[in-house]
Amino acid sequence: MQIGMVTFQTTVDSKSGDLEGVRGMVSALERARSLTPEVVFDINVVLDELISNIIKYGYSDDAAHEICVKLSATDTAVEIGIEDDGKAFDPFASPEPDLSLSLAERPVGGLGLHFVRKLMDDIKYKRENNRNYMFLKKNLTPQAQG
Repeated sequence: MQIGMVTFQTTVDSKSGDLEGVRGMVSALERARSLTPEVVFDINVVLDELISNIIKYGYSDDAAHEICVKLSATDTAVEIGIEDDGKAFDPFASPEPDLSLSLAERPVGGLGLHFVRKLMDDIKYKRENNRNYMFLKKNLTPQAQG
């Protein structure tokens, strides 16, 4: 049986950095679409990485900012939308880390975004009206759902 798109939305306060609402939203999507534990894990890793980076690097003031997170799923894909008013930064424009280097030789950073790129099938970024927009998509195979 095929059902239409299921969508959930929440905000994260940049001051608290509390991701419980996001994790709850992922759990609700998991139940609504019967997602596998592997897909849920991938989505949680991606959201944790991207939202943590926004909180850590996106703001130069101490004010509270809202980071909007939207999750949608159909029978064939999960889509993630993240919107914030932080500094302009395309996290996907940075080069891939050189994994052939030893840990001692490798510069700090970039590994989390490497995982995001590997876990998602499509990634887009745009800057519009002083806001960052990230769109990510994970295709679901028939086995990726229950």
